[in-house]
Amino acid sequence: MNPVAGSGPEEDAKTAGGYRDLFDGTITETLNQALRIIRDDPTLLIAGTNLFRYQKKGALLRRKNERKGLLVPPVMIVSVTSRCNLTCAGCYMRQRQNSAVPEMTPEVLRSVVFEAADLGVSVIVLAGGEPLMRRAEIVDLARSLPQILFPVFTNGLLIEEETAASLAAQKNIVPVISIEGFRQETDCRRGPGVYDRLLSTCSILKSRRGFTGCSVTVTSSTIDQVLDERFIEFLLDAGIRAFVFVEYVPIESGTRNLVLTPDQRKRLNTAIQLFSEKYPALFIEFPGDEDVYGGCLAAGRGFVHVSPSGDLEPCPASPFSDANLATVSLKEGLRSNFLQKIRENHSRLIETDGGCALWTNQEWVKGLMEK
Repeated sequence: MNPVAGSGPEEDAKTAGGYRDLFDGTITETLNQALRIIRDDPTLLIAGTNLFRYQKKGALLRRKNERKGLLVPPVMIVSVTSRCNLTCAGCYMRQRQNSAVPEMTPEVLRSVVFEAADLGVSVIVLAGGEPLMRRAEIVDLARSLPQILFPVFTNGLLIEEETAASLAAQKNIVPVISIEGFRQETDCRRGPGVYDRLLSTCSILKSRRGFTGCSVTVTSSTIDQVLDERFIEFLLDAGIRAFVFVEYVPIESGTRNLVLTPDQRKRLNTAIQLFSEKYPALFIEFPGDEDVYGGCLAAGRGFVHVSPSGDLEPCPASPFSDANLATVSLKEGLRSNFLQKIRENHSRLIETDGGCALWTNQEWVKGLMEK
């Protein structure tokens, strides 16, 4: 995530704890922007205000834990399942090749999420596979924890009227629909006919007046299309209020040519700033310029990842772990030697030509596990 202007001097991020204040400021300002976007919708505004207040309380709780020697990230990504109804090109979950490992039980998933909330995590991103294959559990978690923001990254094809109603009833759930551009780009990666079905999904969600986002994987071949203002305005008309631009990581062999060049990454960053000023929506880049935070934010510095089986991992693109949350608590997992070693060496994990420093340095990360 890119830091917002005025959230603190860049050099402060290099000092101990300085980057955490900067990252907390980024999250707070993003929520503040969301409140301005939804100010005319009373139901969303009330829920958004509660989330905004809790982020501040969560930050205080995280600092309290840090004084006790426990570093709690503000964001946790939970891949609730490896199952999916699509076979998209370049999917990181398919490349992990661990679909035979049992998923977290509902009890374990609930325990992990509730403990995260107790420790001060403010945002729990739900991903997959296709997370809505566990829709009932997701809705129940959001209902039980209204103070937590739950962005749900979904391919959108399981969202029909009934599902849309259950998601819209929980104002702290934000469906984030995956779309790659217009019809040609989307159907090329996700399958024939997917684009038209996504338009139908957006129409259903728009009628429910919830807060809906989209996730756009940006590659060297699609950057022109996804940064075209006609594309942005088309999705705004479809009801999209948040745009998450995800830089492509070459997890699938033979796809390094799709990685953004340094000039394209600068162009993406500039475009996001311009869009933020021009349009009534949130625009977020991931992973963004992590240099500002003194290096990679994974492994608990800013976020951490939980695999479908409960492995506590540095990030989705780095499937290594020495702690499984089905057998140890999240608190104990965050203290793992493996994650600590990565955090201690965050300065070597600076932005690379692969969009993800951990992925580019995966042999080094694997070596830490072997040690």
